[in-house]
Amino acid sequence: MTQKDYIISTEEQEKLLKKLEGKLDPTSLRIKKYLSMPDLSRTKGSPLSEIVERVRNLEIFKNFDNITIPEVVPTDISFDLFNFPKDHPARSTSDTYYIDEKNILRTHTTLSWYYYLTSDFGKEKIKKNEIVGVLSYGKVYRKDEIDRRHMNIFHQIDGWFITPREKGVIDIEDLKNVLVEIIQSVFGKQIQYRFNPDSFPYTDPSLEMEIQINSQWVEVLGCGVVQGNVLEKLGVDSKNYTGWAFGFGLERLAIISMELPDIRLLWSQDPRVKRQLKMGQKFVEVSKYPPVVRDISFVVPNNFIPNDYFDTVRDIAHGLVEQVELIDKYENEAKFGKDKVSYAYRITYRSLDKTLTNEEVDKLHKKLEEETAKTYEATVR
Repeated sequence: MTQKDYIISTEEQEKLLKKLEGKLDPTSLRIKKYLSMPDLSRTKGSPLSEIVERVRNLEIFKNFDNITIPEVVPTDISFDLFNFPKDHPARSTSDTYYIDEKNILRTHTTLSWYYYLTSDFGKEKIKKNEIVGVLSYGKVYRKDEIDRRHMNIFHQIDGWFITPREKGVIDIEDLKNVLVEIIQSVFGKQIQYRFNPDSFPYTDPSLEMEIQINSQWVEVLGCGVVQGNVLEKLGVDSKNYTGWAFGFGLERLAIISMELPDIRLLWSQDPRVKRQLKMGQKFVEVSKYPPVVRDISFVVPNNFIPNDYFDTVRDIAHGLVEQVELIDKYENEAKFGKDKVSYAYRITYRSLDKTLTNEEVDKLHKKLEEETAKTYEATVR
């Protein structure tokens, strides 16, 4: 057996993307921009692509298929199928980008289970009682804060393996062996690691793996034994099949390996930056452009969602914001009125490519104040 590559496209995704083309509202423009950004896990020369290749080339994955799945997916497939509780934060519009009421930008690449096992080629393998192993990777989207370690667009890789019980039963030691091989392929045989119990909606038991970096333990990988009810929902007899699954974010491993000071560097087109982005090579600042700090405070209705506001900051500043820090939040009905909340944020503007002038930042910040007032019914103080 050898690795096979499958690309899944859905008619529903194409319809939604076509409909999105003509929309000019801020949310639609934002989503179109995010979808158009390159997939760094498939971009030659990117350290994220390098991690993927190291994983794909491991002996344990030599017969695994690779599947490319849609980026616009139904909510029921993303959440219900994988045992996310009805009140799970990921289902909220404050955490996830909704295209419409029933479709979202994918929040995890574990969706490959569904697209593979409901395909004709996947069904055929199960019908023949074959062993199945699959890798899937690419961009995922989650609303998030703004700082040097987080972006709302990042990359994941997922792997899963199921086997008929007559050909072997999966246990926790199998999971540990898989994670050790992965982490050693990225950081070398000398890396110190340990395992801790964890919890995921679709695996039980579950583990997390931590590695030791500069005398600190850092979580890097997660995995678990696939829950039987998830297999049953996907048309697989859990009395016959057993399996494991893992998943992790590629950015975290790249940042640790290269000691990157800012996640935005992974997207940089500066040749001085790009030639340094090599796994295992410590990044040396090409130039530390000075920050420009501005505060913004405003009073808004108490249904204000910070993650939505961070997207507004991204829209206006176009990658020029290093961090948005909450410095104050309080309610005072006598002062602000009923159901009103005061927020104060400290915004650090810093370009990766040039020194920002006070005049440039003042224009951006003024625009942010205006947009804050207009979009969030805010009184800027």
